[in-house]
Amino acid sequence: MRVLVTGGAGYIGSHAAKALAEAGHEPVVFDSLRTGHRWAVQWGPFVHGDIRDVLLLAETMRAHAIDAVMHFAALADVPTAVAQPGLCWDINVTGTLALLSAMKLTGVDKIVFSSTCAVYGPSDDVPMTEATAQNPISPYGHSKRAMEQIIAEHAAAYGFGGVALRYFNVAGADPDGDIGEEHAPETHLIPVVLEAAAGARPFIAINGDDYPTNDGTCVRDYVHVADLAKAHVAALSTIDGGTVAAFNLGTGHGYSVKEVIEAAERVTGRTIPVRNGPRREGDPARLTADASAAQAKLAFDPNASALDTMIASTWRWMVEHRTGVRLPSMLDRGNRNRSI
Repeated sequence: MRVLVTGGAGYIGSHAAKALAEAGHEPVVFDSLRTGHRWAVQWGPFVHGDIRDVLLLAETMRAHAIDAVMHFAALADVPTAVAQPGLCWDINVTGTLALLSAMKLTGVDKIVFSSTCAVYGPSDDVPMTEATAQNPISPYGHSKRAMEQIIAEHAAAYGFGGVALRYFNVAGADPDGDIGEEHAPETHLIPVVLEAAAGARPFIAINGDDYPTNDGTCVRDYVHVADLAKAHVAALSTIDGGTVAAFNLGTGHGYSVKEVIEAAERVTGRTIPVRNGPRREGDPARLTADASAAQAKLAFDPNASALDTMIASTWRWMVEHRTGVRLPSMLDRGNRNRSI
């Protein structure tokens, strides 16, 4: 299949593009490079464009004889979405409407959508299932829920088929070291912790150490980006016309903030400075996924999602990408004291 990968120069989109190529498909990346990186496009053609440009999207679909779409293009930074909700809704919702219009114009009728557990919001339902009540608390979560609804309504009206994949906390980097996580600014916990290990940050702030968890810090479900990418490829073969299925992607097991920091110290061999601070408003104590539906329907098997594996692949990427030092394995103790 030829698959249009919107946002394919970004973190998750680029890993999905590689997984598509490894499965024998041709990914065609469509990205504005607003937050993505041209170097991350390595497995197929690249089209530079804005997700809100219906005509360019349709032209791209025709020119490359697109069979299906993977839709990652979005404003995904929650602080930016809170500060600029209009921009968030414009890129995420207007962009999705433009993409669906282009699909309708060109007869492309299959879509795999990059959704998020943020559609649920804080909940006492742990682990979360796909039936967990949806009460998002940020413009980002609200916009993703709206995007799911828009895709479902288009599926019902025009016979599209789709799958919405609701990620929990995505982490890690390509096991081969070809691509990895590069955000500016970085907000995800694991790379932020590793920046502190590298000396690029003075310390890690723990936002609350009095939650009702084993060590008092928040617990989150982390899933390796390579496992996530494989699930997107598997989803292509499950699409039914006129419907949109939704699946949680996580491991069902959570790690606390302190456990992440301890694992980072173990992997890197470095001491990470920590400061305790107050809770952040809206942070639930524990978020984990019930991914049994994805395991049954998509054969989802997050076998790369052990915490040390995710941290080691991220650390390796940071060292190699930012210093040019090629490391055979970040789990090799002989490499742990290299500088970054």
